[in-house]
Amino acid sequence: MKGILVILDGIGDLPCKQLGEKTPLDVVNMPNLDFLSARGELGYMYPVKPGFVPESDEAIVSIFGNKLISSTRGQLEARGTDIKLTRGDLALRVNFATVDSKNILDRRAGRTLTTEEAQILSKALNKIQLPCKFVFEPTIQHRAVLVFRGGFSDNISGNDFVYVKAKTRNIEKVRNCVPQDDDENSQYTSNVVNEFIEKAHEILDKHPVNKERKRKGLLPANYLLVRGAGIEVPKLKLYKKWMSVNYMPLEIGFSRRCGISNFGFSYPELKTLDAYENLWKGLKKACKFSIKYLKKNHKKFDYAYIHIKETDLCGHDNKPFEKKEMLEYIDKTLIRFLRKFAPQNKIQVVVTADHSTPCKLKDHSADPVPVLLYNDSVPKEKKFCEKQARTGSLGRIMGKDLLKKVGFVK
Repeated sequence: MKGILVILDGIGDLPCKQLGEKTPLDVVNMPNLDFLSARGELGYMYPVKPGFVPESDEAIVSIFGNKLISSTRGQLEARGTDIKLTRGDLALRVNFATVDSKNILDRRAGRTLTTEEAQILSKALNKIQLPCKFVFEPTIQHRAVLVFRGGFSDNISGNDFVYVKAKTRNIEKVRNCVPQDDDENSQYTSNVVNEFIEKAHEILDKHPVNKERKRKGLLPANYLLVRGAGIEVPKLKLYKKWMSVNYMPLEIGFSRRCGISNFGFSYPELKTLDAYENLWKGLKKACKFSIKYLKKNHKKFDYAYIHIKETDLCGHDNKPFEKKEMLEYIDKTLIRFLRKFAPQNKIQVVVTADHSTPCKLKDHSADPVPVLLYNDSVPKEKKFCEKQARTGSLGRIMGKDLLKKVGFVK
C-alpha cells in the first residue's frame, strides 16, 4: 500500500461561543494527528469550488476527480443498499421527518426513531397503492431510500427545504416536489412522487408507532423528505486498486460504482432514545474495523479510503464539545494506529474532510477544509487546524485536484 485517505466527515468549523470563539480543531487534543502534521504538509481545500456549499455526495464525487453531473445522491444511496436498480428506476434519498399541518418541525424526527420503529413504518409504507411499483428501504436511524420502478424523469426537485435552491432558511414550509422542465414525464414523475408522499403522510400520522411516540412526548416520524432524484447509472472514475472502509449507504454506493473493494459492517441498531449513544457505538466500531482491515489488506491494495461519518452529526446539532470528544477518540484509536503503521510500511497518509459543518450554522458551509499529507518529512508544521492549514505549504487545493496534488493518482 502506498497511501491512505482518511475523510473525517464535516470536521471543518468556524469559531463558536461555546469554545471561546475557537473551533473544535483549535481546542482538541490530538497528539497523534499533530505528530503526523509535524512530519508532513498542511493545506486547505475547497471540496468543489470556492463559494459552493457541497453536500456529501457532491464533495466525494469531486474529491475523486469526477464532475458533479456524473452522479446523484439518490442513485448512490440506493446502490449502497441491496436494492437492484435498472436504468430508468428513480432513486431518492429519504428522511423520516416531523411536520404539523404546514411546517417542517424537525428534519430527522428528533433523531430518536429507533431501528425497529423505522422497519415497522417502512413495512406499512410498502403497502401503498400506486400506478407503478416501488421499494421503500430504511437504512440507518432516520434515513431511507425510495426507488420507483420504470421509466421516470429525475429532473424534479425534492421537497426538503434545506436542499431547495433559493431557499429561505427561516421559512420551513411543507412543499411539493416540482418538475424542473416542461417535459410531460417530469410532470408525471413529480405527480407520482407527491402522491406517494401524501399517502405516506396519511399512514404515518395515524400509525400506532407514532401515536405511541406522541404519548411519550417524542416527535412523530409522520412525514417523508426526499432529495437527490436520479435515474442514470453514475458514471464515475474507476479506482480498482483501492480498498475502502465505508458503512453508510452513500459512501458504500460510491465505492461500488468506482470499483473500490469496500469492507463494511452493519451499523449498530438504535434501540434507545439516545442517538448519540448509538453514534458512539458506530464510531468505535468504525475505528476498530478500519484498523483491522488495514492490517489485513495493506499488501493487497495500492490505496485505502476510510470515511468516518459521526463527526458531521455534531456540527448539524450544534454540539462542539461532542465533536471535540469524537475527534479525540479517533486520534486515540485510528490515528494512533496510523502513526506507527504508516512509517513502518512507508505509507503516505492524507487526512481531510468532505466539507465544513460549522456548529453555529448547524449545516454545511462553503468554508474550506484542512488537508494533511503525512510523508515523513522533516518536522515543521505543528497542529492540524483550520488556521494553520491556511498557511501550510500545500497551499489552496480544489477537490478535483486533491488526489493528484498528494500523488495518489497520476
